[in-house]
Amino acid sequence: MLTNVLSPHRVLRYALTYLALPTIGAQADGCITNLIIDTDIFSDVEYIRPQLAGKNDAAALLLAATLPNVSLLAVNVNYPSAYSPLAASAILNHYAHATTPIGQRRPYTNASFFDDWAYELGEYASKVAYHYSGGSLPWFTAEQAWDPVQLYRKTLAASADASVTIASIGFFENLAALLDSSGDAYSALDGYELVAEKVKKLVVMGGGYPSGREYNFWGNDPLATAHVVNTWPRAVPVTFLGTEVGEVVLTGARLTAGGPRDDPVGAAYRWYVGYNATRMSWDPLAVAYAVLGLGTWFEYGNVAGYNYVFANGSNMWVADDGVTNQHYLRLAVDNVTVADELDELYLKGARLFDKGE
Repeated sequence: MLTNVLSPHRVLRYALTYLALPTIGAQADGCITNLIIDTDIFSDVEYIRPQLAGKNDAAALLLAATLPNVSLLAVNVNYPSAYSPLAASAILNHYAHATTPIGQRRPYTNASFFDDWAYELGEYASKVAYHYSGGSLPWFTAEQAWDPVQLYRKTLAASADASVTIASIGFFENLAALLDSSGDAYSALDGYELVAEKVKKLVVMGGGYPSGREYNFWGNDPLATAHVVNTWPRAVPVTFLGTEVGEVVLTGARLTAGGPRDDPVGAAYRWYVGYNATRMSWDPLAVAYAVLGLGTWFEYGNVAGYNYVFANGSNMWVADDGVTNQHYLRLAVDNVTVADELDELYLKGARLFDKGE
């Protein structure tokens, strides 16, 4: 479901475009996914070894804004650059989500990305923010972004019980602060109570499974990661997509070469890696699972147990037959098939908003 109104010819094109989606994993019952995304959109190169990186928050936002049966309730940014929420706003605006509220982690700076490791990857967030300016945070209005905790609490309080899916595709400061929040004008419940009442599931891109050490968990504030993962209300299901899943699914080249010329995510890929270059797909896969479920792409790597994060950000899966609502994902089919179908979703979503059509 799009939050803004589409013209009648686009509505028809939207329906026809996704007729084949159930073979990938669309919700067959037509249920709406009420989605909040918590993203570190900034550089896609947040790892100590950038050649291993490539999480693409921009492509994740494309999916969230264009997949059917999604109500994108809010986007919270967990990276402290003013360009991050502006880029998110520009992308959402292009895909007819001009009024989607966006939160920004404080304090923030005007820092932009520079690849001082390999000297081969380009900056894209500020370029997208400027050249595609629009939405709830047009250029240069980062100060108008919501406080992330207030945005979480307002959105959750206004939602039906057990109805909201949160996709965490970055760092954990916003979620940690939500859990630690007290009752306010939006709800008398504290953060833990509000999450337990309103959240249907949490999907996390981070960690390695059954054990590992991945940058989303340790690279910014590993204690915040441990706080969220280890103390998340046990009644609320959590699914983890680890580094080993996304690093083998390479996507994006088809969008840069064959997508609409005015598409902001295609432009982001071109500015970042150039034409016909692929990147790993951690964040888009996490959002795809949050919306589409296991489908044909995924299977659970465990039956029971739970994830535990240590103070240094490393994690391990703990055997516990009493916990059956936490899972980590594995690919159920080969990575090339998943990459091809994910690329097709990018193209389908982008072409819905091709001004040349």
